[in-house]
Amino acid sequence: MRIATGRLGRVALGAAALLFAGVAAAQPAAPARKPNIVILLADDWGFTDVGAFGAEYATPNLDALAKEGVRFSNFHVAGSCSPTRSMLQTGVMNHRTGLANMPETIPDEHKGKPGYDTVMNHRVVTIGQMLRAAGYRTYLTGKWHLGGDQARLPHSRGYDRAFALEASGADNFEKRPIEAMYSTADWTENGKPADLPKDYYSSRFVVEKAIDYIERDRASGKPFLASINFLANHIPVQAPDADIARYAGQYHEGWTKLREARARRAAALGVMPANTRLVTMPTTRDWATLDAEEKLAAMRVMQVYAAMATAMDREVGRLVAHLKKTGDYENTIFIFTSDNGAEPTDPYNRQLNRALLGLRYDTSTANIGRRNSFSAIGPSWASAAASPLSGYKFSATEGGLRVPLIVAWPGQVQGGRIASALTHVTDLVPTIAELTGTPMHGGQWEGRAVEPVTGRSLAPLLRGEATSVRGDDAPLGYELSGNAALFRGDHKLVRNLPPTGDGKWRLFDIVRDPGETHDLSAEMPERFAALMADYRAYARANGVLEMPAGYTADKQINKFSMRQQGAKQIGIMAAWAVGVILLFALPFWWMRRRRRRARGIN
Repeated sequence: MRIATGRLGRVALGAAALLFAGVAAAQPAAPARKPNIVILLADDWGFTDVGAFGAEYATPNLDALAKEGVRFSNFHVAGSCSPTRSMLQTGVMNHRTGLANMPETIPDEHKGKPGYDTVMNHRVVTIGQMLRAAGYRTYLTGKWHLGGDQARLPHSRGYDRAFALEASGADNFEKRPIEAMYSTADWTENGKPADLPKDYYSSRFVVEKAIDYIERDRASGKPFLASINFLANHIPVQAPDADIARYAGQYHEGWTKLREARARRAAALGVMPANTRLVTMPTTRDWATLDAEEKLAAMRVMQVYAAMATAMDREVGRLVAHLKKTGDYENTIFIFTSDNGAEPTDPYNRQLNRALLGLRYDTSTANIGRRNSFSAIGPSWASAAASPLSGYKFSATEGGLRVPLIVAWPGQVQGGRIASALTHVTDLVPTIAELTGTPMHGGQWEGRAVEPVTGRSLAPLLRGEATSVRGDDAPLGYELSGNAALFRGDHKLVRNLPPTGDGKWRLFDIVRDPGETHDLSAEMPERFAALMADYRAYARANGVLEMPAGYTADKQINKFSMRQQGAKQIGIMAAWAVGVILLFALPFWWMRRRRRRARGIN
C-alpha cells in the first residue's frame, strides 16, 4: 500500500493529524504525582534557635530549606509539647483533642474533666489517618507523647510504620528514661516494645528509621508522609563529643549578651522588626554574679545545646541528600517547626532533685552533655534562645508560643520569602490537605462525628497570593496550665501565672512590640474589653478550667516526679523485702526439710 502523495495526500494526512490530536486532547491528562510530606519537629527550640532566624551556631541544612521555602515569623504553638503535637496532628485546638493539659503538669482537680484526658482522644482524626485514606504511605519516628495504650499509639492513629517514644523525653545515647520522671523509656515499634541499637544517638536514629521505612515500601509507588519527631533539644541536653568540641570557648559573655546579639541578627534577617525592645526576665541571673565554676558549667551546657542543634541539623541534611539521590526531593514538601519555646526548667533547683540526680548521673562539669549526664540550659539561656521575645516554654508569652516555621517545596514555592501573618499550628493540617489534594473530613469520619478542623490553610501565603489567612476580626484563643492568650489582628491579650507572670491580663501589639514590653490595656480600654469578651467566649466554648490556687507547672512537674519516685521506691523496697524474706526463709525451709527427711517424713 502506497502512502498518498500530492495535495490530496497532504490534506488527508492533515485531517488525520487533526483527528488524532482531537482524540488525544479528549483523553484526560495523566494525574500529577502527589507530593511527599516530611514533617521535621524539633523539641523545645526557641524562636531564634535556627540560623535563618538568628542563631549563632550552625544549622546549614535548615537554612538551605529556608532559602528554598518560606519562613513564617509570626507562627504560634502551645506552651508545651503534647498540646502542640495533638494540634499539629489534627488541626484541632488542644482543649478538644484531649490535651487541655499533660500528665506531667495537670493538677489533680482537673483529671478526668472534659478535654483534660492528658492523651489524644478518639474524637479527632490525625493527618496520618487522612493521608493514608488518600493513598499515602505513612510513617512516624521519634517522640509521640500522645498516649501509650494500644489504641492511642501511632500505629493505631494512622501510621503504617512507627518507631515511637511515649514520654516527654529520654536519654539520647541509650535506652534510659529521664530517671527523675519515668521508670522506663517506653520505645515501641508498631505498638510492640522495641530496643535501640548499640550506636544509638537520638537524632541520627529517628532519621535513619524514617529512611528505612521510606525505602522498605518504595515498590508500592505511593507518595509518603514521614513525621520525624526529634528529641533535640529536650532535657537531657546531650550531643556527640565532636559537635561539643566545635563550640569550645563560645558563650563566655553570657546569656544577656547572647540575647542582644540574637535580636540584632533576627532584625537583620527580616524575621523581627528593627530595634525590637527587650525585657529581662526576672528569672535571668546577672552573669557577673556567677563564680568561675558556675560560668564554666553554664558555658558548657550552652555549648552542648548548640552542638545538639547542629547534630540534629546534620541528620536533616542526610535525609535531604537521600531524597535528592532517590529523585524525591523536588516532589517533597518539607515542614520544619518546634513544639514550643526553649525549656527553662532547672532540674537542680531543689536539694532533693540534686541528691537524686547526683546518685544516678555523673554531674561533673567535664561530663555535661556526654553519656551518663543530665543537663538543662535553664531559664537564663532559654530567654536568650527565644530572643528578642519575652519568656519561654510553659508560658503564654511570645517566647513560649512563637517558634520558627519553615515550609519548603523545591521548585513549587518561591524561596527566600518571609510571611509575617499571624499563623497557628492548627493551620498545618489544612495546608497539607490543600497541597496534596486530600479532602478534609468535615467533622465526619468512618460514619461517626469527629471534631472539625479549625485551622486555616497557609497555601495562599506560600503562593504569594495573600498576606493573611485571618482577618483583623478573627479571634484565636489559647490556654494551658492557666496561662492564656487571645489573638486578634495585631493584638494579643495575655495572662501568665507565676513564675513568669502575676496573673494579670495585659494587652500588646505583637507586630510592633513582639517583645511584649508595653502594656496597652489602659490606653486601649475598648480593644482590651473586646478581646476579654472574645477570650471568655473561647473559654466557655472549650471548657477551660481555672487553675487551683498556688498552681505552677514547675511545682506540678516536681509533684509528678516525686510520685514517680515514690512508686519506684515502693517497688524497690518491695523487691528488697521479698529478698530479705527469701534470704531467711530458704535456709529455714531447707533445714526443716533435712530434719523431716532424717525422721523419714516426706
